[in-house]
Amino acid sequence: MSETSPSSAALRQAADGVATSSRAELLLTPELTVVACSDAYLGARGATREAIVGRSIREVLEGETALGKLIASLETVCRTRRPHRIVLPGWQAITRAPATAAVAVVNMPVLGDDGAVRWLLHSIEAVGDGRPVPGEPSGVAVALEAAEARLRSVLQTVPDAMIIIDEQGRIESLSATAERLFGYPLAEAAGQNVSMLMPSPDRERHDAYLKRYLATGERHIIGIGRIVVGQRKDGTTFPIHLTVGELRSAERHYFTGFIRDLTEQQLTESRLKELQSEVTHMSRYTALGEMASTLAHELNQPLTAISNYLKGCQRLLAGVDSEAAPVLRDALGKAADQALRAGHIIRRLREFVARGETEPRAESLAKLIEDASTLALVGARENRVNVSFRLDPKADQVFADRIQIQQVLVNLIRNAIESMADVSGARRLELTTAATGQGAAEITVSDTGPGLAPEIARHLFQPFMTTKRKGMGLGLSICRTIVEAHGGKIWAEDRAGGGTIFKFTLRGAREEASTHAG
Repeated sequence: MSETSPSSAALRQAADGVATSSRAELLLTPELTVVACSDAYLGARGATREAIVGRSIREVLEGETALGKLIASLETVCRTRRPHRIVLPGWQAITRAPATAAVAVVNMPVLGDDGAVRWLLHSIEAVGDGRPVPGEPSGVAVALEAAEARLRSVLQTVPDAMIIIDEQGRIESLSATAERLFGYPLAEAAGQNVSMLMPSPDRERHDAYLKRYLATGERHIIGIGRIVVGQRKDGTTFPIHLTVGELRSAERHYFTGFIRDLTEQQLTESRLKELQSEVTHMSRYTALGEMASTLAHELNQPLTAISNYLKGCQRLLAGVDSEAAPVLRDALGKAADQALRAGHIIRRLREFVARGETEPRAESLAKLIEDASTLALVGARENRVNVSFRLDPKADQVFADRIQIQQVLVNLIRNAIESMADVSGARRLELTTAATGQGAAEITVSDTGPGLAPEIARHLFQPFMTTKRKGMGLGLSICRTIVEAHGGKIWAEDRAGGGTIFKFTLRGAREEASTHAG
């Protein structure tokens, strides 16, 4: 094969460009056969064109000590389709270079219309002390090297996983985060179809999606973030948020995917849903108990009155001489007995609810507040509520039922946020904890709302007392029941400057341990 008999017009044009270049350059096939060389390269090697063109680069440079490193660089360019630069100290490929000079080698891919590597451009120049020897610089090589350096910097530092593919779906580049996320190093993934990072059925469908877009221009995911599933090298799958961007260079398309691992986010969401379900269940259970207790108290008195009236009627009938009197007295007696029975049932129900069966144990108060806040503060930012925490490490360990205390915290926090909904000024919500002198912990929830009206404050913790249009008035009553069942107390105060402060106490875990030890 000679450079004067190219296999195509494109090859002839490329070969002519290399032959007339002032740089020391070779044009190679992907199989590393030389198809053209520049006069500068011939002069540097002191060789004839016939001795180089048509032969493998391995034959041309046989005996050179760094030949293996050069071959590895060329193979990397074939695989990744990206330029690659190496410096070979003391390599005498350029025979006219000083004895102490090194050689800078830049290998660049020349791509066809299909994106595959058609040729390789191999360029060399002598460098001394790390600086190019004076002479004509290679503008293309310098520009490509600078662009590559910028891209490498981005790929090494971008926090999300980033993948660049061509229009055939082949991987061009991976960021360091993407390498760690999927388990593939760039050297292994470059040139492979990006579908290798997807599970079925997306793996089999991806190329068709890409071809359809290139043919129709119809966007289904480009520019639109969506949640999909990725697959690691070990075969495990995980949820990801994928955003795809498009870049056009001449007639070619490149696509950049930005990927965020959603594993931790979905685990957190699952945990929050589970926690919310537990708190909601306990809230309904406690509300039902509170309502039953209140109804028991309210119904017991009228039932007692009914029984008394029925017994009074029995006594009145005792003086009536009539054939129906005995039947009436018997019926009234049975009615009175049933009224008394109903009263006993309701009293037992009230006693059962009042016991408030709990499962207290040592808990981290900071963790309780964190979990409850995550649930209760949804929408706080949109409502312009500024939230702050001041947690005393000395008051961290408390003796409590986790779900019930979280229910108290959620109720108080949501009430505080709702109370500030119509406030035009600053909306501040503050949660603090402090250790008391009795070994207990005091929790404070403070807001800058309108405060409590005196008539409301007097009956604040009673059942069915509410300031909300759709409220049942059981929330604070439930809070009081839970806190008192834990051996604590709850109360409200006016906040200086406007607003309300709710406080409640819990027994410290150390205090509980010493009580049982005694």
